[in-house]
Amino acid sequence: MRDFTKLIENVPDYKEFLTVDEMDAHSLALAAEYPDKVHVFQAGASRKGHPIYCMKIDGGDKNAFMFGCPHPNEPMGAMMLEYFTRAIAEDDALRADLGYTWYIIKSIDVDGTQLNEAWFKGPFTLSNYARHYFRPAGYEQAEWTFPLHYKKYSFDDPIPETQVLMKIIDEVKPVFMYSLHNSGFGGTYWYLTKEMPAIWDKLYAASRRQNIPLHLGEPEVNYITPYAPAIFPMIEQEDTYDHYEKFSSTPPEQLMSCGASSSSYARRHGTVTLVTELPYFFEQRIQSDRQMPFTRAEAALKRGDFFRDNSRAVAGYYEQIKSLISPDNPFAKMVELSLKNREENYEVEKSFIETSPDYAVPCKESEAFDNLDLPKFFGLFMWTLTIRSCEHELEKDHTEQEKALLRQVHEQCEAEFDRRAAEAERDIHYEVTPIKKLVSIQLESGMIVADYLNPRADG
Repeated sequence: MRDFTKLIENVPDYKEFLTVDEMDAHSLALAAEYPDKVHVFQAGASRKGHPIYCMKIDGGDKNAFMFGCPHPNEPMGAMMLEYFTRAIAEDDALRADLGYTWYIIKSIDVDGTQLNEAWFKGPFTLSNYARHYFRPAGYEQAEWTFPLHYKKYSFDDPIPETQVLMKIIDEVKPVFMYSLHNSGFGGTYWYLTKEMPAIWDKLYAASRRQNIPLHLGEPEVNYITPYAPAIFPMIEQEDTYDHYEKFSSTPPEQLMSCGASSSSYARRHGTVTLVTELPYFFEQRIQSDRQMPFTRAEAALKRGDFFRDNSRAVAGYYEQIKSLISPDNPFAKMVELSLKNREENYEVEKSFIETSPDYAVPCKESEAFDNLDLPKFFGLFMWTLTIRSCEHELEKDHTEQEKALLRQVHEQCEAEFDRRAAEAERDIHYEVTPIKKLVSIQLESGMIVADYLNPRADG
């Protein structure tokens, strides 16, 4: 195993996130500074016509592909790529030792990233992040609109950003691919398309070195079995279909709206994909195994009740302006998708929790925190997207009567957001995780997997 100590120790102490324009400028400047090593080409354009730049950095006979902001509210990976591209451009020995030619896109969803930039420079609080949050509906996400044909469900509408990823994957056939995500809250956890027990302890050590605990609370989805604590197989839409098929009275194809993932698409070339999830915010309870005086099921059911009630409250406001929503309103698309199947999704999860033996056990404090407190934070996103839906329409050519209604709903939702945000700030005793620590873990995790897949010839 190569020693990445120097590479990790030199990660800068970043205090903010880069905007798309800053990312583009830095990439072009690096190529101008190292023209014999770094090449920048336009891999495509976003739906709004913004260039999507890809960097190619020569270094070996195997190819690796890393891309940031597949979810545009997750710019951590862009910061890692900002550092990594310069580090390997400057260090000929490291670049040669890694043995890869690197293809790198700092932000694949440039349009969505720009809609998050209002919080990129801080302050880094739950309220400020949530108030300026944006994430597109699943059927407009670069990560989740790859072609999919499974049982009775088909998806064949990859967005332009996804088409960029498909073209690169098919042309370079990467041995290693890193889809750069991060979570909002919790600890470190990983997804991999291949089980590699030999590196589990190395991944754990990368997180431990930065004093970031593993995420031991609830997994993102409860129907996948981990390889090891905090290490999971990749979530795939086939798993989601099967879950709906088993626990829903509604046909799965009626509940699904997006396509396959990048990792699923890249499997055709034998590509191994890594995702490292890291938190902007941390709270001590996320690492606690202390048993609570109630079951995991009781806590999880309360979580479901919270999100159902939150959605119903949002719906009461959104329905008032639904007829005024323009087809190009990106914020409203996510609201509508979330509200569309909210009752059915609630029943599916309720049925799963009530019948799974994994939930009929004492609840750990980490799971209780995930189920009972964190929803107060994550529930804010629906309010923000409704508020921003109003703001988008207020820039349109609506009648004065329609604008009066939009302003009224906007004001009411702002007040509701403020009330709920204050409750989250009060009840969640969080710390802001330094960007340097998160970049370090994400980078070291990537190097561990890349090294495992391309070891030195001398062993």
